[in-house]
Order: sequence, then C-alpha cells, then structure tokens
Amino acid sequence: MTTLAASSWPEVARLSGDGILVIPLGSTEQHGPHLPVTTDTDIASAVADGAAAHDRRLVVAPPVAYGSSGEHQGFAGTLSIGQEATELVVLELGRSASADFAHVVVVSAHGGNSTPLARAVARLRHEGRPVTAWSPTWPGDLHAGRTETSLMLAIAPGRVHLGWAEAGDPRPLATLLPLLGHGGVRSVSANGVLGDPAGASADEGRRLLADAVDDLVGSVARLRPAPNEEVGRWSG
Repeated sequence: MTTLAASSWPEVARLSGDGILVIPLGSTEQHGPHLPVTTDTDIASAVADGAAAHDRRLVVAPPVAYGSSGEHQGFAGTLSIGQEATELVVLELGRSASADFAHVVVVSAHGGNSTPLARAVARLRHEGRPVTAWSPTWPGDLHAGRTETSLMLAIAPGRVHLGWAEAGDPRPLATLLPLLGHGGVRSVSANGVLGDPAGASADEGRRLLADAVDDLVGSVARLRPAPNEEVGRWSG
C-alpha cells in the first residue's frame, strides 16, 4: 500500500501516468458518549487503506479530518467548517491533485459532506478534471448506532467505550431530517446517538468494512480517462 505520508516527491512522481489519489474525507464531530469524535475520518481512512491494499495504483492521501457538521454543534468536540469551506477544500485539493495523478477519488464517510462534495466534484468535472466522489452505503441506523460502533470495534477497538454506549433516537432519516434541519441533533437526541449501538461487534464491523472496500475497488476498476464520464458512486 502506498501513502503520501510515507512517500517523497520522486517516489510519487514515479506513479505518474496511472496513479490514482484517494483522499479520505471525514469529520470531527460527536459520536455519542462511546465513540471518538474522529469516527467518520477513521472509517474513511480504513476504507481507503483497504482499497489501496488491493490495487497498486491507489495512493492514499492524509485524511481531511474536518467537514460540514453543523447539525452536531452543541456537543463538545464538534469542529465544523461548514458547507462552503468543505466545498472549497475539495475543489482546491482536486485541482491540485489532478496535476499529478491520473484520477482523484474522494472517499467520504460523513453524510453531512454529501452536498458540498457533490457540488465541488461537479465543478471539477466541468473543468475537465478526473475527480470522483465515493461514499459507502451502510445498512442500519444513522449515527453512532450499531453500524458505526461495529465498524469502530473493527478499526480501533481501544477507542470504543462500550460501557458508555446507550440508545438514542431510533426514528428513520425521513422522519428526523426536517427536525435536524431546524434544531440539529441535539433537538432529537440528548446523547447524540441516532439509533442503538446494542449488538455491535467487531465481526460485524469487519464484514461491513470488507463490503465497502470491495465496492470502492470495483468503482475504481471502472474508472475511465474521460473526465466527463460518470464513474464510481456519487455522494449526495
């Protein structure tokens, strides 16, 4: 697996021609009382690393650990840069990275990034730049519930505090979305959880992670040189 963090510029230059840069895009935001605020960033990085282990063309960039997380404001530890800044970060990274890599894939594991990410990628592709956005589709609950708890038990079990885990608001996104837009997560869940972490396990997390890695590897395999061709799975 090749990472920018472990590479010098001549090593990266040798990848020119078929190198694909994978940029993990996450967030720093509350994930209930039992998961770290870096959960989305950790998951995006784990999926990117897993895909790079399967495809020698993939180079993993240092993760972007901040995104659009305003709905989680009011919980300590949430650091949101908002939609405008997130869009601009992705836009400028895409412009810069496309000068050296055959393709750029932004791997986002935070739903709040979907709108600014889609806008940035649409603009980059309009400029003729080979940039794609990809996000996993997780089954189960919405935030800090069984799905994300299982993933973190597989990725970083030492940072999961199962003794502090508790259920939050279990209602589906369609019901919660108008409420979240008006008052944020705090208005529907005092502990920040949207779902229930009960039953989470590392085995389930490893299966979820493997499925996401396979999907990303398949999406990368379908990439074509033409920047205006729709490839991968678009976020949002």
